[in-house]
Amino acid sequence: MDSSNTPRRFFLFVGRLAACAASVSLALATPAFADLVDQRNEMINKYITDMHADPLVADCAAHGNFVASTSSAIDHVEFSPESFDSEHATITPWNDSFDEGKQRVKVDNIVTVEGLGYPHDASQPPINLKFRCGYVGTQMLAFSWNDPVPPATRAKAPVSKAAKGKHTGKGTTKKKSTGKSASKAVSSNATTKKKATANKSSTKKETNTEQKTSTAKES
Repeated sequence: MDSSNTPRRFFLFVGRLAACAASVSLALATPAFADLVDQRNEMINKYITDMHADPLVADCAAHGNFVASTSSAIDHVEFSPESFDSEHATITPWNDSFDEGKQRVKVDNIVTVEGLGYPHDASQPPINLKFRCGYVGTQMLAFSWNDPVPPATRAKAPVSKAAKGKHTGKGTTKKKSTGKSASKAVSSNATTKKKATANKSSTKKETNTEQKTSTAKES
């Protein structure tokens, strides 16, 4: 009985150990996530209170600030009070897809806000950044911005079907020309054989004629 229960006890122990490890990881990650949420909320409150931003615009700006800070080109983003006026920030009723790309989710409003992104290299001038957020109510469902770092391009372009067709055509041409050459060689060989046969037959005829002539003279 004890030996048969050993594998079961072992798996139970492994399961409890994995659960404990997951709990520890979650406990360690939770404070970091909470800090980010607190920082974001403080940023939103600052934009609303100090810069008189609309709540949706403030939310979009805070999200844009966080995303841009993860870029390899941007050290931090700054918003001036003018960033939240009607010339630099807009809320547009949309009721349509956010874009025609991967974010085709339907949103009620699209918020745009502009800020300045300061590069890691302090000698470089700031970059004009424009953030675009899609909302349903107060919930953000889509986001985009003019990231100064372009997406990575593919290392090798796939070979097109047309290119493959061209290569195939060349191979066919070579095969055809090879076939023609072979047929010419065969025909030339056959002609040579015929000539050789004709020469042999003519030689035999001449020999027979000479023999007959010599026999007639002897008789």
